[in-house]
Amino acid sequence: MISTLGLLACATQALAGTVRTEVVVSGLQNPWAVAFIGEGRMLVTERPGRMRVVEADGKVGEPLAGVPEVDAVGQGGLLDLVTDRDFARNRTLYFCFAEPGMMGMRNSTAMASARLSADARSLESVKVIFSQQPKVSSRLHFGCRIAQAADGSLFLALGDRFQRMADAQTLDNHHGKVVRVRPDGSVPSDNPFVGREGALPEIWSLGHRNLQGATLGPDGRLWTIEHGPQGGDELNRTDAGKNYGWPVITYGENYGGGKIGAGITAQDGMEQPLLHWTPSIAPSGMAFVTSARYGADWQGSLLVGSLKFRYLARLVLEDGKVVREEKLLPDLGQRVRDVREGPDGYVYLVTDDRNGQLLRLRPAD
Repeated sequence: MISTLGLLACATQALAGTVRTEVVVSGLQNPWAVAFIGEGRMLVTERPGRMRVVEADGKVGEPLAGVPEVDAVGQGGLLDLVTDRDFARNRTLYFCFAEPGMMGMRNSTAMASARLSADARSLESVKVIFSQQPKVSSRLHFGCRIAQAADGSLFLALGDRFQRMADAQTLDNHHGKVVRVRPDGSVPSDNPFVGREGALPEIWSLGHRNLQGATLGPDGRLWTIEHGPQGGDELNRTDAGKNYGWPVITYGENYGGGKIGAGITAQDGMEQPLLHWTPSIAPSGMAFVTSARYGADWQGSLLVGSLKFRYLARLVLEDGKVVREEKLLPDLGQRVRDVREGPDGYVYLVTDDRNGQLLRLRPAD
């Protein structure tokens, strides 16, 4: 485990000249995620509750019909989006959102499946395949990142809902957890807590705070990032049945100062992060670079966006460990919400603003 206060900070570089951005589209209202649907076209979500097609020429379509009602309050709304591994054949996609409860008094994170219509103007056969329990009155910590494994199962990263942080350590709820379900919402029989009394069978891992990134590594294992409180943002390889510690152990502290719980950073039976950012960078979105577009040195790197400091981090890995961080685009001046590698080999960024942008990352001239 490495901290940005130690060796990593000494190695960090501001490399503005290695890459540049080009604007694919602007004028998006708090966009949250981008997914690729073929022929150079993309889908983007906007947090107020809209999903749009971006054409290859940058033209932005009208909001798709069929998107369910979302609770667009605080950090909630229409959030992550991925296309099915077999999208070219089945036109299926998965998205997650803040789902309102009865009478609008409570909410939770939900994940739905849908089929993109042939004319790409609407969602068809929309079905909620997972709904976080219990619903609570909160505007914070929805989490809501999706990754699809090679077997088709779906990981959904869920926040602790802020005031329910103690729930992250118990198995009778979905707060502060990663869950895993099949595309139809059923529970895989090899989930780690299936059959355990008092445990919800969808749970894959526990002890998380506010997960804001999820992706599969080159070996197929799940990687996640999460926000710490004031310090202690974490990068983890998130394995079945493991406990990642929140709020018992953390490298952060209460907002305004003061220890959380016993103020400890390690305990038996709880995992240490591969990397923690202290002070916090508010990481969001992550993607491994597999393309040769940026040269051999970049292949195998992990890219992570920063909401707080408004840059893109490139994490250099050796033997599954982070050995160096490079700060890219230090003058971007925009909150990086999502990071994806497209089928064309280029990296795409989504910036979170009322006038948000979809950007393409190009090697510098």
